[in-house]
Amino acid sequence: MVFLVIVGALTARGIRESMSANLVMTAIELSGLVIVIAVVGFFVAGGGGDVSRVMETPEGSGVGLAVLGGAIIAYYSFVGFETSANVIEEVKDPSRTYPKALFAALLTAGAVYVLVGLASAVALPADELQQSTGPLLDVVEATGIGVPSWLFSLIALIAVANGALLTMIMASRLAYGMAERTLLPSGLGRVLPGRKTPWVAIVVTMIVAMLLTLVGDLATLAETVVLLLLFVFLSANVSVLVLRRDRVEHDHFHVWTFVPVLGIASCILLLTQQRAIVWLFGGGLLVIGLALYGLTQWARRRKAAAHVE
Repeated sequence: MVFLVIVGALTARGIRESMSANLVMTAIELSGLVIVIAVVGFFVAGGGGDVSRVMETPEGSGVGLAVLGGAIIAYYSFVGFETSANVIEEVKDPSRTYPKALFAALLTAGAVYVLVGLASAVALPADELQQSTGPLLDVVEATGIGVPSWLFSLIALIAVANGALLTMIMASRLAYGMAERTLLPSGLGRVLPGRKTPWVAIVVTMIVAMLLTLVGDLATLAETVVLLLLFVFLSANVSVLVLRRDRVEHDHFHVWTFVPVLGIASCILLLTQQRAIVWLFGGGLLVIGLALYGLTQWARRRKAAAHVE
């Protein structure tokens, strides 16, 4: 709870301060992944590991199902890319800089994740990785190279803090934007006089995060995030196909039609892989969101009617 309050306070301080903290924590988080890749590289160079395990799957699981199962969790690793779109109003010349930054980040993260996956498969059998509660730490220990376990614990905590910070920024800005467009209660649109940060939205999202920590286990929460993100990505890809029909005067980014089509297909495919409990949990959160939206629209219509009278 104290940790979430600290994250909320940093978010309320300002976007420059939040992004500076994010940059430092991302560099530390990346260093942990580079350590995994490097130590396994030395391990293999010394004759250790088993490269043939790269194509192995857990016992009783085919390649297709294993890939789909892994993709559900892998989606959570990419939380952050969609959040960047919610702070685009605070970026200079977004039409030019944002696409470059987004694709460069995706390629970098993708390359690092592929190398970590390969390193993990070479160092340990698939069944051991599947049963492990700290797979990357087990991978490093399997190499016999003396990297202290406390270092990985620290990096893991910083990675969690970084994810929480990004999520808090995204959720508060999104709630603020929806309040500005009368989709959520107008109170969420209030900002601090000096800092101009949406303090009410930050406080509300912080309280929601605190409540979620008391409900369900971490795996269920992570899969619920993925489920809801799949709906977000699905609607975003559909929106691309609809909005590309509009003609605007200013320069903007164009994407090939097959890209959103593939995006829609992949989202639908991954939605079929979710557990029933995750659908139930995510559905409950969606009902709460719809109730807030309905309440906001009712209050807006009532206010408009009173103004006419």
